[in-house]
Amino acid sequence: MAHRTRMPTDPARTPVIVGIGEITWRDKDPAQGLEPIALMEAALRAAQEDALSGARPHAGTALLQGIDALDVVCEHSWPYADAPALLCERLHIQPAHRAYAVAGGESPVRLLHEAALRIAAGHSAVAAVVGAEASHTVAAAAKAKLSLPWSPKDANARLLRGADICHPEAVRHGVVAPVNVYPLYENALLAAWDQSPAEALNESARLWSGMSEAAARNPHAWQRQALGPDEIATPGERNRLIAWPYTLRMVANPLVNMGAAVLMTSLELALELGIPAERLVHVWGGASAQEPRDYLARDHYRHAPAQEAVLDAAQALVGGQPFDVLELYSCFPIVPKMARRTLGLPADAPMSATGGLSFFGAPLNNYMTHAAAALVRALRSGQPEQHALLYGQGEFVTKHHALVLSNAAAPAPLAATHSVQAQADQRRGPVPDLAVDYEGPATVETHTVVYDRDGLPDFGIVIARTPDGRRLMSRVPASDAATLARLTALDHSPVGQAGVTSRADDGRLHWRFAA
Repeated sequence: MAHRTRMPTDPARTPVIVGIGEITWRDKDPAQGLEPIALMEAALRAAQEDALSGARPHAGTALLQGIDALDVVCEHSWPYADAPALLCERLHIQPAHRAYAVAGGESPVRLLHEAALRIAAGHSAVAAVVGAEASHTVAAAAKAKLSLPWSPKDANARLLRGADICHPEAVRHGVVAPVNVYPLYENALLAAWDQSPAEALNESARLWSGMSEAAARNPHAWQRQALGPDEIATPGERNRLIAWPYTLRMVANPLVNMGAAVLMTSLELALELGIPAERLVHVWGGASAQEPRDYLARDHYRHAPAQEAVLDAAQALVGGQPFDVLELYSCFPIVPKMARRTLGLPADAPMSATGGLSFFGAPLNNYMTHAAAALVRALRSGQPEQHALLYGQGEFVTKHHALVLSNAAAPAPLAATHSVQAQADQRRGPVPDLAVDYEGPATVETHTVVYDRDGLPDFGIVIARTPDGRRLMSRVPASDAATLARLTALDHSPVGQAGVTSRADDGRLHWRFAA
């Protein structure tokens, strides 16, 4: 049942998105590249122009110049000592709230939610969330040995790495990059869903093909070419295997130059500025929760309780009805595959209005700011009383945040809190102890195979359970072709199969299947 049109009880404390701005800098000449802070400025100015389309004349000073809360998404390609300060200097503003976010793919969703909460609490009138990356230009300049004449980088910057947050055993086995960790969920879950690896690969390829079609329709996408499922799933010279079962076209592409910004005000101010009501997008609320940061300290890899709790809470905000448009985070196929099952969506449901991190592009932490812009456009052009879901996640299926947007006013004021951590924790089972030195029989819990830049196996990884339920991590050397072949067979999952671990010359546990 659709929600009936309603007016907010207090327009002065009703947060609405009024403007969105995006810039995609396609010039491949690094000498012509724009630095991230310039992309941020351009995105904010585009957001102002978007907001004031149809507004009363001379309303602009109440937006960019009126920003009293500025959140900058964590930026990696050219780390500054103080990005918010640089941006404020360019815009000639002095917001009371000025912050630089911690790293995380979900962070733009959180920042938008927190901006809405400040407006709802009466602490802010004009809020901005902005981010940008120039990874393509930086990489091209390094290759050409070109010094970029940009604002100084922070000489002491130390960007977050996987090794900083993973268990020493994961570091020792070389499984600390997201591209090597997410397949552990993929391979555990396909077995739990009673799929063959071939069936799971086909689902991923079809899902990603739909993402590429969305990117092809998005003028801001880095790659605007629709690809068929076979082009995505089949390894080849330009689509090498990365980590089983993911090919290059199934993983996020960070080599882009992109910026995006969102402007938010109270409904009262938006109407005073003369912004047409049909261009306003209301923030209904959302939810957040986290998994244990150490992925070896989780109960198992067949679910993500934090994701489930967050999505359930978001769906409850719309009365359990399906969302009209949505963005499910898509760094790797397993994330939207899990999410769409929690939401009860069919396999062919559109799961991205933006195009996904493989095809639209992955400006690292800032993708979800672009996704917010895509959802705003969809709601503006959609039928009345439509609702959108913006769901992001970060690290290793760790941090989850969802936000519900609508082109209709919310049925109730924005809730003051958004954590559903308690609900997530209730869904979690006991965590198995880690067996670091165990040698003997075990069964496969999950696995992957990591490939080198030529698409050849580098090593395999098996996470297994001992007879008494403990968890261990073990390697398969590239020379053990028979074991690698069993790990990558398409007709039958090795999850649950028996094997043996033993200490190898490199000091790590190695895995082989039982005869």
